[in-house]
Amino acid sequence: MKVTVLIDNIGNERLPRRTGTPPLYSEWGLSFYIEYGERKVLLDAGGSGHFADNADELGTSLAEVDAAVLSHAHYDHADGMETFFERNRTAKLYLREACGENCCRISDSKTSGERMKYIGIRKGFFDRYGERIIRVSGDYTISEGIRLLPHTTPGLAQAGAREKMYIREGNRWVTDCFAHEQSLVFETAEGPVVFNSCCHAGADNVIREVQAAYPGQTVRALIGGFHLYNKSENYIRNFAGGLRQTGSTILYTGHCTGQEGYEILKDELGERVKRLRSGMRFEL
Repeated sequence: MKVTVLIDNIGNERLPRRTGTPPLYSEWGLSFYIEYGERKVLLDAGGSGHFADNADELGTSLAEVDAAVLSHAHYDHADGMETFFERNRTAKLYLREACGENCCRISDSKTSGERMKYIGIRKGFFDRYGERIIRVSGDYTISEGIRLLPHTTPGLAQAGAREKMYIREGNRWVTDCFAHEQSLVFETAEGPVVFNSCCHAGADNVIREVQAAYPGQTVRALIGGFHLYNKSENYIRNFAGGLRQTGSTILYTGHCTGQEGYEILKDELGERVKRLRSGMRFEL
């Protein structure tokens, strides 16, 4: 399988480029173009249309995508999907049944103190594009060798409380348990390859969930953000220890992992950790 990072927080300034080729866009968001046999899958679309600009620069045709997947219901992964629907008139978008336009978090401001900030999918998205959307529940197979797995780890509302993330249900706020988040899994001869763009449930938990779905197999790679940008060094080092125990071979990470988080993981896990950036291409 081949993976292209269409957009990430880090640009391609350090990647080899053709003479005169401008740097690719980077933004707080994430988008992957994945080639798996004859299938082409888009995972997320960043927070704007810049992922599509980068695809053009990289010679990647969004019109050829067979299926699109939304990892979870946050703007920095969903808000570029309208651009994708303009570029691709046929592919369906697969997302969790629990996805809604209702995700918020408590934001700290030096001037106004704590306030609830909307971080969800752009309002009206489901009304505008409902015919392109497939809502899934449980363990769902897109096509042979490609599955969508929900979180099965209990007590994930604790992670939501730690992140100060909430879901609006009617007239009340409910702590986010990340039922709207899913892992995209590709089966390979060397073990499952897992994409989870933010791993709000914990990357170590994500790996264990996938291993439970594939008894006797070791996860070949986990690819995505690990949501460590706001964590302490002690937390990240303990987290690295948990990842080490899972036995996962390769960790490609970027986006919400953050620079400090990446450097600590690299220090703890060495060459198992790879850095994502806009325009990066690799094969598994």
